[in-house]
Amino acid sequence: MNIDVLEEINKKGFVEEEIDPTLDLFAEIEKLKKEKNAIILAHYYQEPDIQDIADYIGDSLGLSQEAAKTDADVIVFAGVHFMAETAKILSPSKKVLLPDVKAGCSLADSCPPHLFKKFKEKYPDHLVITYVNCTAELKALSDIVCTSTNAVQIVESLPKEQKIIFGPDRNLGAYVAKKTGRDLVLWNGACMVHEIFSQEKITKLKERHPEAKFIAHPECEEVVLKMADYVGSTTGLLKYTISNPAKEFIVATESGIIHQMEKACPDKTFIPAPPNNSCACNDCPYMKRNTLEKLYLCIKNGLPEVTVPEHIIEQARKPIQRMLDISAELGL
Repeated sequence: MNIDVLEEINKKGFVEEEIDPTLDLFAEIEKLKKEKNAIILAHYYQEPDIQDIADYIGDSLGLSQEAAKTDADVIVFAGVHFMAETAKILSPSKKVLLPDVKAGCSLADSCPPHLFKKFKEKYPDHLVITYVNCTAELKALSDIVCTSTNAVQIVESLPKEQKIIFGPDRNLGAYVAKKTGRDLVLWNGACMVHEIFSQEKITKLKERHPEAKFIAHPECEEVVLKMADYVGSTTGLLKYTISNPAKEFIVATESGIIHQMEKACPDKTFIPAPPNNSCACNDCPYMKRNTLEKLYLCIKNGLPEVTVPEHIIEQARKPIQRMLDISAELGL
């Protein structure tokens, strides 16, 4: 392998080369997928072009389920690093590519595994449930992994006397504790996108759109969740907008999901909830590092590749598999 290319990827996070501006990237990507027996899995927070070219679009649970069952030789993960790691853990014999390896996650960064290990040691009789938005190393320290789709049900599936550590997201953990009535020990982590929503600005927006339903992801702070007409996972929010007769929705999660909402309900209006400053902070800067051009070069070159050490794969697969098994049992 070309050393210069690897150095460039380490520095920039992606393969950079000239692309003929007349190329139809959609057609080229389709051609490469067939040649390489590749599948593109994309998260709802990716840019619209990537969502439109993907073989499967979903939230963390759906993407994990898809990664576990695909028969493709190559998984191209249009998402962030921990998602590609999860795909590699579930399909270790497959090649897993990520268009930009610097597509990280503020929530995963908020829980360094070496610190969490010490935190866990303080509670030796507690079972560890970690939100999927974390590193492979953190999953390896867990008993069960969960997503926002199944977190409540997973906690409820455990005996009431079972003591639980929940990490890394304190807002999702607090929401789960409230919904289940369980006393959870929470790690103090958070997602910068979901923490940025402004209660004051949302209140004013609701006043301007009195008929609009306000919907929010459980990673948002409690003060925002209390205002919501519906709280749910990314897929849950999408399903709610399809089934609810309302014509306007104020959406408190990463704005990428609005593309799917508009495709499913072209007659409805979707308004991104405003952040507490003037930046576009309800766009995840990590998710948006991936572009159609990077996706094309990634499949073409078979780089950047995401790998996970074998001992981590072995340890991390058990809690992820436990999540998938519980979800299957509960019909999620």
